[in-house]
Amino acid sequence: MRFPEAKRFEKTRSFVQKHLKYGTNILDLGTPNDLSDFIASAGYLVQNTKGENLDTNFQAYLDTGVDCITAFEIFEHMLAPFNILSKIKTPRLIASVPLKLWFASAYWNSNDDWDKHYHEFEQKQFDFLLEKSGWVVKDSLVWASPDPKKIGVRPLLRYFTPRYYMVYCERA
Repeated sequence: MRFPEAKRFEKTRSFVQKHLKYGTNILDLGTPNDLSDFIASAGYLVQNTKGENLDTNFQAYLDTGVDCITAFEIFEHMLAPFNILSKIKTPRLIASVPLKLWFASAYWNSNDDWDKHYHEFEQKQFDFLLEKSGWVVKDSLVWASPDPKKIGVRPLLRYFTPRYYMVYCERA
């Protein structure tokens, strides 16, 4: 695992542990992945969605009975994250998004319809989305994501510029 990814995984798991009891039942929005496996390895019961387009096909996840929804770097890939955020019945949410960087364009993979960032949020924009969709932010964390193996002006700026924003929310 590369340094920035390992750091993000550790920060994410630590944030989850801060807010959720061992054994909490979690639905992670997104297909099974290394991060959800990493969180599950800490004693959480993690299930994932199946790769559906969650902009339009989210009804199966509205009332699953889980204790918490997690969404790690998924909302930027959705055209309308408000739809699922406003209708999901779970009482708690932990989500992270990449922050908009003034010195870099939004990620855009021209060869893949899903692998694009339709949104790269500022903190206030993500907070506003959460508020309008019925969530109250109770705690948050922001961090930079440097990669010591890269050199140049942009890699240097990544040491000082916040890249990720994570929130713990409860239903209003």
